[in-house]
Amino acid sequence: MGTKVTTTDDAIPYSQFACIGAGFSAIGLGAQLQRWYGITDIRFFDRYSDLGGTWLVNRYPGCACDVPSALYSFSFEQNANWTRVLATADEIWAYQRAVADKYDLVRRMTFNASVERCEWIEATSRWRLHVRDTATNTVFLHECQFLLPATGYFSAPRDLDVPGASTFQGSVVHSARWPAGGVDLTGKRVVLFGNGCTGAQIVPAILHETKHLTQIVRSKHWIMPPVDSQITAPVRFLLNYVPGAAALQRFVIYCVVENGFRAFGMTKRAARFRKGVKDISETYMRTAAPAKYHDMLIPDFEIGCKRRIYDSTLPGYLPSLHADNMTLTDEAVAEIVPGGVRMASGDVVEADVIILANGFKTNNYLGGVEVIGRNGETLQQHWDAMGGPAAYNCTALSGFPNLFMLTGPNTATGHTSVLLAAENTINYALRIIKPVLEGKARTATVDHAAEEGYVRCVQGALRQTVWFTGCQSWYLKRDVSADGRTTRVWNGTSYPYSQQAFWYQSLFPVWRDWTFGGERTTSTIVKRSSGVSRLLAGLLVGALGLLLLSGWINPRSALAVTIASSSSALRNWVQEHVSRAIQVVYSAGLKLKVN
Repeated sequence: MGTKVTTTDDAIPYSQFACIGAGFSAIGLGAQLQRWYGITDIRFFDRYSDLGGTWLVNRYPGCACDVPSALYSFSFEQNANWTRVLATADEIWAYQRAVADKYDLVRRMTFNASVERCEWIEATSRWRLHVRDTATNTVFLHECQFLLPATGYFSAPRDLDVPGASTFQGSVVHSARWPAGGVDLTGKRVVLFGNGCTGAQIVPAILHETKHLTQIVRSKHWIMPPVDSQITAPVRFLLNYVPGAAALQRFVIYCVVENGFRAFGMTKRAARFRKGVKDISETYMRTAAPAKYHDMLIPDFEIGCKRRIYDSTLPGYLPSLHADNMTLTDEAVAEIVPGGVRMASGDVVEADVIILANGFKTNNYLGGVEVIGRNGETLQQHWDAMGGPAAYNCTALSGFPNLFMLTGPNTATGHTSVLLAAENTINYALRIIKPVLEGKARTATVDHAAEEGYVRCVQGALRQTVWFTGCQSWYLKRDVSADGRTTRVWNGTSYPYSQQAFWYQSLFPVWRDWTFGGERTTSTIVKRSSGVSRLLAGLLVGALGLLLLSGWINPRSALAVTIASSSSALRNWVQEHVSRAIQVVYSAGLKLKVN
């Protein structure tokens, strides 16, 4: 391993901002830095050869989003030219590239660059990155004032955890490592591991090519009827040329999709809501899938415990199971042999190609990058002490100054677009660092007590949701003892409140939770108002949140800026009485929780 040696600190390249990753969150950061502050001094590092992140590497047959395209885009860069309700991977990547080109971000991106280590240098108040050039296998250094990792949830594909995998004489391909030139499956015997969202997209896309396709089922999923369809040219014309049409479309879709959040609470109303959704799903599954597979497919756990799957259209996944060259099995796998897969019964399923749709290593934030904060504390040590991956407002960590994780712990949702959370964390970070950008301080660090309190609140709220009702889900991290007992279950993935609540918390930072340049911030102590006034204020801001999140009001518009930049007294009043009010949204609507 070679290292590019620099003789003095002055020789180390520097940018004011550095971002690990070049996917959606990174592109959003680069765009918002310019839109908010006119800042272009940022360097992106990505281990792949191009931008896109998840949507660069996931190019398997049938790959598409499971969130409506109008919502799977930035509120400040809406696209009226989507051709499908659920956009394909190619179309999503083209959108990413278009936004990156608009803000001239590509020339600030360093590709084939794997960040291995980030360390805080107290003397200079900078982060120092150790970056490996994967083309030359050399390591170079880079420094920045602000570090914003944007590695996402799905950066490390899961390997095939079956004995004998190395003995297989055919081809093995992971859905996230699909070759650019494709895989020839014509007349081939194919075994597919996995039946989650990816597996359900792959089956109908490749079945017609294969001689025979065997899908190995390891778990069950609730599958909903198809919602995808083509967006016709006349509709795209209206979205492009009728003022407000695209914004109205996004607003309506946001409201409809966000309504799904009602399913996650453990209340009677939420249970009734889940039953209605479950009935729709089960009816569709029993109608569309062969009866012989019903017991393999239909779950016995609560709907919402795992992310639901929307079936694809023409042909769908469940209808494809009727094909003569299709076999579904939930028999345990014993080993991989040179000619195929040996099942627990001893039977061998012959295969020329094995496709892995078995997901990613989750709860593996930053993709293995070593991060060292103040006093030599590593990020892993910090999380071990906390109980698991977590962050204040899903982005900040005490003892790690000027660092903000984008789509970090607890930003995933089970119902809506992760880009809403990405925008929230980006905008929150840019609000927090404003005093530093103005030269009033050198660092911004969240206080340890505030972080601990936030994490306790989030984990407590999560335990009152459907995600903790017993299913095996990638949302959860289970610690198991040597004798096989589960010692801890930690959800470092899901956000337990609505995206409206997250937007609000990100719009109004609790400044007393932050230390700038070593000096505690202070806030004006105001007289407590009545619960009614707090409720009304929360509802008013919540309503505005709907408009902002949906893109109906631009977050940098005069109205939004006026609210966010109002007088000190008003901001302090809001922080004191409403800042922690809108946190828990259950099936009944808004349930206020005031700390």
